[in-house]
Amino acid sequence: MKKTEDEKQKRYDLQSRLIDFAISVIRLIEKLPNTRVGNHIANQLVKSGTSPAANYGEAQGSESRSDFIHKIRIVLKELRETLVWLLIIQRLALIKPAESIGSIIAENNELISIFVSSIGTAQKGESH
Repeated sequence: MKKTEDEKQKRYDLQSRLIDFAISVIRLIEKLPNTRVGNHIANQLVKSGTSPAANYGEAQGSESRSDFIHKIRIVLKELRETLVWLLIIQRLALIKPAESIGSIIAENNELISIFVSSIGTAQKGESH
C-alpha cells in the first residue's frame, strides 16, 4: 500500500507523531485488565506515554539551546520509561495477543532513536 504525501509528511512532523503515539498509548491502556497490576501500570503508562508530546511542545518554545536540550532529554527519559512499561505488558501478556503491542513498541524505539540523534545534533551546535 502506497503512502500519501500527507502520511509521509506526518512521519516527519514530530509533534503530530508524538500526539499519535500518545493516543496509541491511551488506547492500549484502555485494554489493560482492571486489576491491581493493570491499574498500576495504566497509571504509570498514562503519565510517561503522553508526556513526550507535551514536553516536545514545550521544547519548541525553548529560550536557549541548553533549555531545548534539557526539554528534549525529558522527552527521551519519558519515552524510555514508556518502553519499559510496554515491555512489561508484553512479557506478562496483559493484553492478548501480546504481539499486538509490537507496533507501538517499534514506534517507541524509533522515537527514542530520533531524540537520541536530536540531542547529539543540538549538543554539537552548542559547542561551536
